[in-house]
Amino acid sequence: WDARRGWQRRLGGAMERPAGLWFRLALSAYLLSEVSGVPSECTIMLAIEYEREKCLGYLELDNQTTGCRSMFDNITCWPATGEGEIRVMPCPIYFNFFSAVQGNVSRNCTSDGWSEMQPATYIAACGYDPNTTVPAETIFYGSVKTGYTIGHSLSLVALTMAMMVLCIFRKLHCTRNYIHMHLFMSFIMRAIAVFVKDIILFENGESDHCHVSTVGCKAAMVFFQYCIMANFFWLLVEGLYLHTLLVISFFSEKKYFWWYILIGWGAPTLFTSAWTITKVYFDDVGCWDLIEHHFWWIIRAPILVSILVNFVLFICIIRILVQKLHSPDVGRNETSQYSRLAKSTLLLIPLFGIHYIIFAFSPDTAKKEIREVKLVFELVLGSFQGFVVAVLYCFLNGEVQAELKRKWRRWHMERFLGSDMKYHQPSLGSNGTNFSTQISMLTKCSPKARRCSSFQADLSLV
Repeated sequence: WDARRGWQRRLGGAMERPAGLWFRLALSAYLLSEVSGVPSECTIMLAIEYEREKCLGYLELDNQTTGCRSMFDNITCWPATGEGEIRVMPCPIYFNFFSAVQGNVSRNCTSDGWSEMQPATYIAACGYDPNTTVPAETIFYGSVKTGYTIGHSLSLVALTMAMMVLCIFRKLHCTRNYIHMHLFMSFIMRAIAVFVKDIILFENGESDHCHVSTVGCKAAMVFFQYCIMANFFWLLVEGLYLHTLLVISFFSEKKYFWWYILIGWGAPTLFTSAWTITKVYFDDVGCWDLIEHHFWWIIRAPILVSILVNFVLFICIIRILVQKLHSPDVGRNETSQYSRLAKSTLLLIPLFGIHYIIFAFSPDTAKKEIREVKLVFELVLGSFQGFVVAVLYCFLNGEVQAELKRKWRRWHMERFLGSDMKYHQPSLGSNGTNFSTQISMLTKCSPKARRCSSFQADLSLV
């Protein structure tokens, strides 16, 4: 914000701009960078910087001894003009980003130098109305930022708890839950990356990300892009695993699991590294947070492909489920069958990230209303996706609940027996086995029963 205040000091005298304008530009630049098609804050700042440098070039070449020399009023460059002439200039081009009015400003060159500008302010001349434009958009973008901050915070807490549950209880260790754990970790990394990006770009007062390109700022952007892509690729892995489980009767889960690891973590590493190298050698500008260059497709194209493939897998899985539900072996009425199908479909939507397909291929030149809806879908709803996945596939999972209840009963029983032993000193029975050991023996199950339970858990997802 110190950087923004510096720009405000440079521009404030000529423009008399409300503080809400630059808050709107900074916040909207960050939010709309996720969907592109809208000029960023840096684009406006660089446009002003370009005008300043152009005006300095005019001053160096200005040999005029009479009249008015070239002048930069922190907004517009006024070329040298003869005495008594009126110089009319169009509104700066960056006003077109938020105003459709094509206005003009003018100054008169007098014997005493440049006169005051007419109209008196750029706001009046260029059609920007802060009383009607800024508050509505500022409230909207502020609401979006608040929404995705809450969503990522809830997701971070829920996913961390889910990871602890799946890691602590060894009976929950299987290929299906291993893949869930990697997906949970990608959501955790995504939330952390969003918070880090917010802090570096918009809450660190010493960071002018449009001009100062520190290594730490660039590294944060690389980490952000990697986490976003890894999250999409682990959603793809979930789709690939479930589709393989339904299509192939017998396959080596251990062998396939390493391929899943390569897809989930390896592919994002490859594409992010390629993007980083191209930025270093061909587009090393600012903090690498601009997405207006065609190099952005190195990141965007793989994500779009993963969304499309996951959507195709989703359709194929639903088709397989419909066939299974209409099988003669399923002895249930039609209402129950469609109820199961609807439940399975709703469970798969957050796991596959199907909601991203709605705006994945929308053009960057879409209307403002469409872009705002896309913001809500991708930033706000997307931020709660990790929370929903953690709840559905961990806390509401039958195996997890059964294991938690078993551990709770065992802990409660051991606590009861421990308090009872203070008054009664139990001795070992004639067979040398105490009651606690017998309880632990009852909790064990045969390998055959365990395989059956795992198979039922796989089917419970669909």
